[in-house]
Order: sequence, then C-alpha cells, then structure tokens
Amino acid sequence: MSGKTACFTIAGLTMLGTISQTAAGGRAVECYEPVRTSAVYDTVYEDVLVSPPGQQVDYTPPIYGTRERVVMTVPAQVTYEVVPAITRTVYHTVRVDGGGYSWEWRVIHGRKVLCKIWHKARYERVAETVVIQPERTRRVVIPAQYDSIAEEVLVQPEQRRIIDVPASYRTVARRVLVREGSSGWRRVHIPRHCQD
Repeated sequence: MSGKTACFTIAGLTMLGTISQTAAGGRAVECYEPVRTSAVYDTVYEDVLVSPPGQQVDYTPPIYGTRERVVMTVPAQVTYEVVPAITRTVYHTVRVDGGGYSWEWRVIHGRKVLCKIWHKARYERVAETVVIQPERTRRVVIPAQYDSIAEEVLVQPEQRRIIDVPASYRTVARRVLVREGSSGWRRVHIPRHCQD
C-alpha cells in the first residue's frame, strides 16, 4: 500500500462530516478522531462505626460469711421463797405439883379413917421448842441462760460499677471515582502530502 493510500485510509476513518467529500475526491481541510478518556478511580480508607458507644454494668454479688454469737436464751429471773424458822428443843425441869398436905381416906386396921397426908413437891422434865431464827422470805436470783448460735453476716456488700464502653471502629477500603470518563473529538494533523 502506498503512503498516499494509507493517508487516505486514516483520514477516512477519523474525519467527521467530510467523509462524503473525501470519498468524492475532495481535499481534507480538517480531520478529527473520537477520543474516550477512561474514568479514574482511587482507593480511600475510612473508619466505619462497628458498635456505638454505650455503658456496661459491672456487678459483683454480695459476700456472706458465718459468725458465732452468744445470745441470751432465757433471761434472768427473780423469785422469792419462804425459809422456815429454825427451832431447837430445850428441856426444862419444872415443878408440876407443889406438894403439901392433903386429906384422904384410908383403911387402917380395918377401920376407915381420914388421914392428913404430906406430899413432897413433884418435878418433871418437859421439852420446849425455842425459835432460834424466825421464818423469813428469801430473794432468789436465777441467772440468765446463754447459748452460742451461728448467724449469717454480710462480709462485703454488692457492688455495681458503670463502665463507659467507647465506640468501636474499623477501617475499610472503598473504591471511589476521582474523575469520570469522557468522550470527545481530537483534531488529527494530516501531513501535507496526504491532502493531495
């Protein structure tokens, strides 16, 4: 293929509005070719929210233990009792008959006669109860009774603590359009020898 034929072929493919004239043997004055610019993309990195900020309650349950304690099971009581009298038996010799004279009938030699009789004094031993300590009322105190019991006691109360939980993010890559592609025309320089 000659250089002139190649020039016409290129010009025929790239010209707009003058094809009919060129095909008809006219001379090309200006030539254009379609141009398409590709879109330009880029990768950008951005932080996206995974979980929003919030609050969390940290709960510690109470701790209990066992403690032994002495408690009064029966309170003290006061009663009164009667203490009987303290006595003793004392013996005395007492005169029960003062003696002296008395008249009495007797039979002497078969005859009944009234006689004057002398009597000696008569004594007897008698018992007498003597009170050494009289009867009295005594106050009696009954002491209280105690016992040891086990009871549950609080060693450490429950605890609640509010913890602020920050937001959680992660970095993601995203492809973004920097410049859109475009279509247009670009003027083509035709060598002079191709114009003839």
